Amino acid sequence: MDRCIVLVDAGYLLGAAASLLAGEPSRSRITVDHTALIQGLRERAESDTQQPLLRIYWFDGAPDRVPQPEHRRLRVMPRVTVRLGALTRSDGRWAQKGVDAAMHAELTELARNRACSDVVLVTGDGDLLPGMMAAKEHGVAVHLWAVQAADGDYNQSEDLVAEADERRVLDRTWITKAVRAKEYTGVCAPQPVPRPEIAAILSAPLPESSLATTPERPAPQPQHPASGPGQNGTEERVPAPKGVPTPKDLAALRAPGAQSAQPPASATLRWSSDKGWVDRPTAEPPEAASMPTLAQLTTAEQRWADREEDITTVGGDPYEVGQVFARRWVERLGDQGHLPKLSGMYPRIPHRVDGELLRYAARFGLLAHKDDQIDERDRYAIRAGFWREIGVRTGVEHTPVGD
Repeated sequence: MDRCIVLVDAGYLLGAAASLLAGEPSRSRITVDHTALIQGLRERAESDTQQPLLRIYWFDGAPDRVPQPEHRRLRVMPRVTVRLGALTRSDGRWAQKGVDAAMHAELTELARNRACSDVVLVTGDGDLLPGMMAAKEHGVAVHLWAVQAADGDYNQSEDLVAEADERRVLDRTWITKAVRAKEYTGVCAPQPVPRPEIAAILSAPLPESSLATTPERPAPQPQHPASGPGQNGTEERVPAPKGVPTPKDLAALRAPGAQSAQPPASATLRWSSDKGWVDRPTAEPPEAASMPTLAQLTTAEQRWADREEDITTVGGDPYEVGQVFARRWVERLGDQGHLPKLSGMYPRIPHRVDGELLRYAARFGLLAHKDDQIDERDRYAIRAGFWREIGVRTGVEHTPVGD
């Protein structure tokens, strides 16, 4: 069959691009325009092979094989098929499992079925050598593409390079059409694309009430002095007690035998909202408890349609996810009298609705640990998207502090 197919090892392609542009193979150090990248792969493949493209297979790893936002965007693009292996953490590093085996199986099956005349491999792993040899035996021309190495040397298996029919190098000029290095900020978590709404949220100062001390609770006596000489003669400091009660503190107040069966009226919890850290009373008002959840408002048919929309059109951007959730909730809300009440609660989303919103966002791979840190920016963006959609529906502008 006179057509070409591209098999991409995303771990190799993006890791090598990060090494070239950012000096290290961490994909968190680069920003990828997947639309431009796929278009560039298609044009280059059709030019090199002189055959029309049948399909691009994108092989990547994901925790528990759950598609991440980038995978969701890729798999709805024309002529793109995403195949996911597992992503596991070992000795502090992430490693792909099953990706090479999936590429090998796809390559040999395509060649055996004569689905194409030319195969383009974007990989550097020598484990694909048997698959490459099998494809050649079935009359398929194998093109091997490399990403320009940062040190000018090979970043591919020498046996793989020797066995390929044609070889090309994707140089820095080609790579930078779709990939760019992020500006290094010295923090572990990668910086997102700036958005005015989120920037205002993150720049909001802490409320003065958050600096208040814990209400009338005897402070535990430290076993060691607050400061003093350590074993090596240096000063040792004991962290100061927290000024705001945690949920564990409040639970202790309610425990049998505690000095008070109920927490003091002034006790508050610090709560991560789209407005930054704010104080939330320990009990929600009755109107918040009466707010229906999206699950209560959704029929079985609507649930099926929601899942279809999530798979085919929702890209997984945290701000977009919050908007989609709010749109569905408002459109299915029978009693529109809930909307003014909800707007009056800004920036606090009712607890049940907020929990459901975050669980929905988790389906898109959001709110996961990123570089060993929980990404609070995702939470802010999700809730900001929710409030923006509510504001559009009610005509009430919800402006974060700092705007």
